[in-house]
This record gives sequence, structure tokens and C-alpha cells, in this order.
Amino acid sequence: MSRTPVALSAEEIAAVRSWVIHEDPHVIAFAKPSGLSSQGGRIQAHTLDDLLWAFARSNGKRPELVHRLDRDTSGVILAAKTKPAAGFLGKAIQARRFEKTYLALVAAAPEPSSGTIDTPLIRQEVGRESYMRIAEPDTPGAQASQSRYQTLSASAEGALVELEPRTGRMHQLRVHMASIGRPLVGDVRYGGALTLAGRSAPRLMLHAARLRFPHPEGGERIVEAPLPEDFDGLRSAAGL
Repeated sequence: MSRTPVALSAEEIAAVRSWVIHEDPHVIAFAKPSGLSSQGGRIQAHTLDDLLWAFARSNGKRPELVHRLDRDTSGVILAAKTKPAAGFLGKAIQARRFEKTYLALVAAAPEPSSGTIDTPLIRQEVGRESYMRIAEPDTPGAQASQSRYQTLSASAEGALVELEPRTGRMHQLRVHMASIGRPLVGDVRYGGALTLAGRSAPRLMLHAARLRFPHPEGGERIVEAPLPEDFDGLRSAAGL
């Protein structure tokens, strides 16, 4: 994570402030746009982690991300505003107490319309890129992975599905959906269709819509990020 303060433009500061969807003394949640790396991307551009310097206090402390989203995935991402909050949320993630709900577009409704995909995944390096692929349970290095899916609406053009990762592997939802023959629209890496309803998909059609998490003050909080225009437009075009 960035420790050296990053110089941000007025436009960058205004942008990251406009993405705030929840803030209290302990946490701050953002609706991350697609195309923005959470942390340490290889592209020489500011990441969301860099942009958190817009919230630095006079003592130099600033919020810290507690989880990540793929660069092309939009939606809810959470940062801790204090060290105790970061520790609390880190433990909650390890205990799998974060409930993440995603929305995705696929070119055809899954069969059956809902279910659980319980297939181990293994990481594979191809050149400078990292991929995940499904693996037999006894494969060395394979990690148990589980995702739930449910079809929310379907048309002749495609389907809108709700996805919930029960484990937190890289690219998990993308690979699991591809493994049942329903890769996500716009997912170049894992074989997704690049058009839907006659329109080109501008990006990976995956959106982190809702996050339920235990709060440092007690109880739970739910934070939701509205559908971005590009996703909503393609959804409407497909009659979903």
C-alpha cells in the first residue's frame, strides 16, 4: 500500500469523493468505477489505494483498503479509517463474515437457473499474466472454491444473474461461471461474449452490488452500489 503521500489533482480528489456511498468514524465505502485498479496495477496510473490520500488527516493517517476488486469490476469496496477498524475487518474477512453479492450479465440463462458451483481453482502464470483454472480436488496447489448463482431475469438475448462468492479466490466468479458454460459478458480472459443484444460490451459485466459486513461498533452494515450506466444500458438493451 502507498505509504508515501501521492500528489493528486483537483479532478482526482473530486472524483474519489464523489464515489463515497457510506462513511462513518470507522469505515468508508466507495462505488469503484470499472477500469480503476484497487492497488498496485502495472499501468502507470493512480489506483484507488493512491486516491485514498484525498482523505488523509493532518497527522498523515489515511484510510486503508480492506479487500480488493478486479480492475474491470465495478461496485462496493471498503476501506478502514483507523488501525483498530482495519484489524477488526481483516479478522472478519478471514472468518468469512463478509457477504458479497454481485450482479453479472451472461449470454444465456444458466441451467439449472440457480445453484452452487463447488469446484477447486488453481492459479496459473502465463507470461506476466495470472489466470485461474478449474482443477481436480487432489491437484497440488488447488484451492477449494465455492460460488452461488441465481438467475434474476432472462430473455432471448441473455440473462442477469446474482452471484455470491463463498470463498475469495482470484477471478473466482468469472472462472466458475465459465466452467458451467456461462462466461460473463465482456470477459475477454475467460471466453465471454463481447456483444449482447447487438451492442458491444464496453467491459467485463460484473458489478459488486452489495456488501454486508460486521461493523467495529457492533452489529452489521449493508452498503449498496447502484448499477453504473454502462451495465444498466446493456441490461436494458437485452430486455433484462
